[in-house]
Amino acid sequence: MKSRSRLLQMVGLLGFIFLYAPILSLVIYSFNESKLVTVWGGFSTRWYGELFRDPQILGAAWISVKIAFLSASIAIVIGTLASFVLIRFARFRAKSLLSMLITAPLVMPEVIIGLSLLLLFVAMEGVIGWPGGRGLVTIIIAHSTFGAAYAAVVIQSRLVDMDLSIEEAAQDLGAKPVRVFFDITLPVIAPALVSAWLLAFTLSLDDLVIASFVSGPGASTLPMVIFSKVRLGVSPDVNALATIIIGLVSLGVIVAALQMNRSKRQSEQR
Repeated sequence: MKSRSRLLQMVGLLGFIFLYAPILSLVIYSFNESKLVTVWGGFSTRWYGELFRDPQILGAAWISVKIAFLSASIAIVIGTLASFVLIRFARFRAKSLLSMLITAPLVMPEVIIGLSLLLLFVAMEGVIGWPGGRGLVTIIIAHSTFGAAYAAVVIQSRLVDMDLSIEEAAQDLGAKPVRVFFDITLPVIAPALVSAWLLAFTLSLDDLVIASFVSGPGASTLPMVIFSKVRLGVSPDVNALATIIIGLVSLGVIVAALQMNRSKRQSEQR
């Protein structure tokens, strides 16, 4: 048993090294003085200063945050409505079709989604004159499309397990369906809504393929700018940017873990 336990520990350690050693090396080389990312030239924070003086990266980061925020918010609305219809309405003719359409973006290649949306936008512009070219609007619509699919899956899982007796009690007391939805249903599924919003936000912030199809001049997202830089060779300022993103994500994970532990302790004390 001891030898088996040691073997499992060694395998786990090797797995962690395999996953996190490249990230650790990236963080270390973000403090490299040399312009060559593979040659250590001494400790320096030079490239962080260069990063914050780069208007292209800063502009792309702001564009990506705006697109991610708006598309995640739209995706939550669409995903909530679709989940509510699929879970609460037992039978209607188009239920299977709606379920298939919602889950299709989960398994469809991003190249197909991007190309189909590009053709759709071109056809719409020719017929109704909107959207006028490709830019922020088309990227937001595209990201909302696949973000709603992921949001619907998360929200459906919460609606399935929800106790309907609370809503029924509120209706027996005279509450209208709309009042029940906003005062009871939404607060109960709020954790799922937050999780779905964060997932859609992250997917939008990370997307490269779909945004490359539906973007236009002046609407280059952060992944697109990074990819264009990496194609010419990895520069130290890209390492600095990646380190900042890793730090923000790690901070978010730590805060979420502390909050979960705090909630768990409070529930145990009750």
